[in-house]
Parts: sequence; C-alpha cells; structure tokens
Amino acid sequence: MIGLDTSVVVRLLVGLPESQARVARRRLEDAVEAGESVVVSDLVIAETYHALQHHYAVPKAQARAILRRFVRSGIVRLEPQAGFDALEVAGGAGLVDRLIHLRYRSLGAITLTFERRQGSLEGAVRLRAG
Repeated sequence: MIGLDTSVVVRLLVGLPESQARVARRRLEDAVEAGESVVVSDLVIAETYHALQHHYAVPKAQARAILRRFVRSGIVRLEPQAGFDALEVAGGAGLVDRLIHLRYRSLGAITLTFERRQGSLEGAVRLRAG
C-alpha cells in the first residue's frame, strides 16, 4: 500500500512541474499495474484543495470537482471514507471545516466551534462569548 502526499497529488492534478508530474504518473501507473492499493488521506485532500486555489487560482467549486473526480477515479482510495461527504456539499461550512467535523463524528464526538457555518452542521455546537 502506498499513501500519496499533497505534493504528489498536486503534480498529478496540475501537471506541473512537468518532470515531477511524469514521475508521479509513472509511479501511480506502476502501483496500479502491480495491484498496490493507493490511499489518499482527507488531510491531503484539504491541503490540495487550498493549493489548487492559492497557487493555481482554481475557483473553489472547480477545485472540489477536480478532487471529486480524483477520489472517484477508482485508482485511489480516500481515507477516511467520510471525506467523500465533505466533497459533495457546496456552500455552508468550508471543505476543511467539514472534513474536521466528519472525522470527529466518525469518533462519536461533537465538534465545538465559534464558526457560524460549522456550528450549523449536525452534531456541531457553536460556542458564543458573552
């Protein structure tokens, strides 16, 4: 089993720098041919989401769509699986806030937050000062 770091996922999705993207694609192809499992963590998805926006000027909705296609490709497996839900929702709490919340929910925990949008998620509690 191999786990992909954000640097590898970004190269695979953006294709830059070309030499690194080629090496990443080749290693991923080798893994698939060898029957190796390829895992991507929800933290890598979160970092990639921000990298696409801030370094490559990809709009939020497009970045989510790119990541959805990537984790649904059948080539990689998203861990934890609850991360799929975070990629599906548009609007409301941000992607990273939803990933945090879903990870806590999978542990049976509530999410405490001061954020209005995150506090509106089922199983979250918004704290208020004064």
